[in-house]
Amino acid sequence: MRMKSDRAIGVAFAAGAALAVLALPAIAQMAQSNIVTVPGAPKVGDPPQASNMRLVGYNDLQHRSAYEPTIHHQGNRYIAYIGHHGGTPEVPKPMNPITGQAEFNGTSIIDVTDPAHPQYLAHIPGTAGNYEEGGAQMTRVCDGKTLPKGDPNKTYLLRVFGGKGHEIYDVTDPAHPALIWHTEGLTDTHKSFWECDTGIAYLVSGIPGWRVKRMTEVYDISDPMHPVKIRDFGRPGQQPGATGEIPEQLHGMISLGPQANRVYFGYGTNKSGMLQIVDRDKLIHGPKEPTPENLLYPQVGELVMMPFNGAHTVFPMPKMPMAEFAKDKQGAVRDFVMIVDEQIRNECEEPRQMAWFVDVTIEAHPMVVSNFQVPQASGNFCERGGRFGTHSSNESMDPVFYKKIAFLAYFNAGVRAVDVRDPYHPKEIGYFIPSPTEFSDKRCIKVNGADRCKIAIQTNNVETDDRGYIYIVDRANNGMHILELTGAARAIAGLQ
Repeated sequence: MRMKSDRAIGVAFAAGAALAVLALPAIAQMAQSNIVTVPGAPKVGDPPQASNMRLVGYNDLQHRSAYEPTIHHQGNRYIAYIGHHGGTPEVPKPMNPITGQAEFNGTSIIDVTDPAHPQYLAHIPGTAGNYEEGGAQMTRVCDGKTLPKGDPNKTYLLRVFGGKGHEIYDVTDPAHPALIWHTEGLTDTHKSFWECDTGIAYLVSGIPGWRVKRMTEVYDISDPMHPVKIRDFGRPGQQPGATGEIPEQLHGMISLGPQANRVYFGYGTNKSGMLQIVDRDKLIHGPKEPTPENLLYPQVGELVMMPFNGAHTVFPMPKMPMAEFAKDKQGAVRDFVMIVDEQIRNECEEPRQMAWFVDVTIEAHPMVVSNFQVPQASGNFCERGGRFGTHSSNESMDPVFYKKIAFLAYFNAGVRAVDVRDPYHPKEIGYFIPSPTEFSDKRCIKVNGADRCKIAIQTNNVETDDRGYIYIVDRANNGMHILELTGAARAIAGLQ
């Protein structure tokens, strides 16, 4: 997530005479740059490459690098809250046409009630800084009527404030968000999780004194006006005062709430990955002092991955019926976690990251039973430029797709729709690869000491809603594409 080798140096792509009328400093710099064109790779203006998926709508997100989308059914509207990475050296503060001001990348708020015509409502600026050092990458949204102590007439946005802290906004009127809580002083933040029905939040933070930049702060945010901290949590060896080897830092987590009593933590991004399965009740109510014994107390299982694969997203899929094992005396229903790594380097300059399917039915002994990956040769992806490999999956547990189809953000291979009804044999059933835009941020590698740069789509994150729409956002300033399944893939989801 923080590799400087992935930094984009420009912000646009020269495309015909129309470029001459664009008055951006980065455009001028781009015109002077030597960008390599790859035969067969999508260019500005090309149609998308797609199978069993089609484009419904598009928003350019003010040409901001995008990370986490949250799609919230808010009253009779659907609102997309999009977290952003920081800017670039050429354009550290993109223009917000709504305010007429240049603003550091933060959070975009889009009305997607009509997915064919998304309406940009507001931008909440984030912190100064480029790439991973700025912006406001994470978003989570809860209604006050669901939170135990929330105002039933309000809706709340939880987001990170760059790497410095966390914030809560009143977004009841999404066009006019209002800050109601702010905390900072952290060394880093990232992909937090908020249980709307209980208010418990697991905040990816970096507390000064801890030996890693990302660990967990557990908060009670059942009343968004008055968050209460419960404890700090991490792996033994990360806590203050520890010595010896430092375990790989946290990336994010997903909770199944009090009913399942499990929280799934993913450590590592593209290396030294680990899945940690935690007893939620013991985590919240157990001893708080971060001793090695107390940190291990809630743990019920772990999977240590290979040194060159991480655990960016850990997505639980419990109680899946297995048709193949229906007549077996045991094992006809099993629990799974899908682990998605993040590709960090451009043009395949590191081990390939992919999606792994882990049988966690016996929690003390998780086992990888399969993987999913896109063959490089299917699109000459290592040569297209930018990253090629997985980054993240959708996280919605709405019944329309949950435990049936997973969507994987695959950088220059777009988004991939994967049939996961049999996690032992996941298979691709569709894909959508947008074409870059004139605002695409170039991606470079070093060749003989000099930058070699290319333009490529960089599908960064994906989310779905309960209507069956798929939302993909782009790391290289290529906006948000709203998609839907077609053909046989649509039938799997039970969509008309």
